[in-house]
Amino acid sequence: MITVRFLGGSKKLFLRDNLTIEEGFMAVSDLLNHLQKIIPKNLPPLDVNNILVAVNGIDSLALQGKNTNLKDGDVVTIIPLIHGGSVNRKRFTIVDTNVELMLLKKTVDDPIHFLVSLRGKYPSLTIQGIQTNYVLDLEHAKKVLAVSLAAKKAGELLSNKMETDILMRFACTRQISDAILKVGLQKNTDSMLIVIGRRSSIDKLFREIKDALRTDWIFNNNTRFIQKEFSIAKKELDCILSKTPLEDVLAERSAVLFN
Repeated sequence: MITVRFLGGSKKLFLRDNLTIEEGFMAVSDLLNHLQKIIPKNLPPLDVNNILVAVNGIDSLALQGKNTNLKDGDVVTIIPLIHGGSVNRKRFTIVDTNVELMLLKKTVDDPIHFLVSLRGKYPSLTIQGIQTNYVLDLEHAKKVLAVSLAAKKAGELLSNKMETDILMRFACTRQISDAILKVGLQKNTDSMLIVIGRRSSIDKLFREIKDALRTDWIFNNNTRFIQKEFSIAKKELDCILSKTPLEDVLAERSAVLFN
């Protein structure tokens, strides 16, 4: 028996939080085909190109994608990824949760104090800052945040605070001190804020700090840096059947911290 959990908008499509499938063995592609067939006719189909399919907490893209074989006892989680935003705002929704990424200018004198100050002013928001050279691209950021948000929903955060869980997953470590030293905000480095919460509060924060933000939303090519920092060899990447092997390895490492 395979258990399927629905998060975010996917619950509205299937009119439930989860379901069980009696078949003990099938591929992810077979599961998705089955799910499409059971959606009520008056509802839109599942957008399989904009979902994250996690198998026992691991992004299926880090396994064998849609060819990943499922077995009896597996838990599959369907997480919709909704895109949005304007030229200089990276906004999206994961698990019915609003998220925005904001690039900080290097001219911010004390980014750590800046972050603490924002948390004090906006206690209803989850705000974390990380160095952008540890983020491969936007999709990498979305996948890591999807893992954190799914962990929060399941009550399986790595720390008591969501902010810390996010930091640890981008750093791929369970050690909080290591995560802070590795990916946490530092002076004179390219950094970004991750802001999670109500859209109105995020917009208010954005307006307040707009002058401290960069508008040129371009992710640098951090491939070599990331491979070196996380000791990811070319041999490991060559074993992954994916168009984005490095992104998938990073997503998998952030997810296996569940265990």
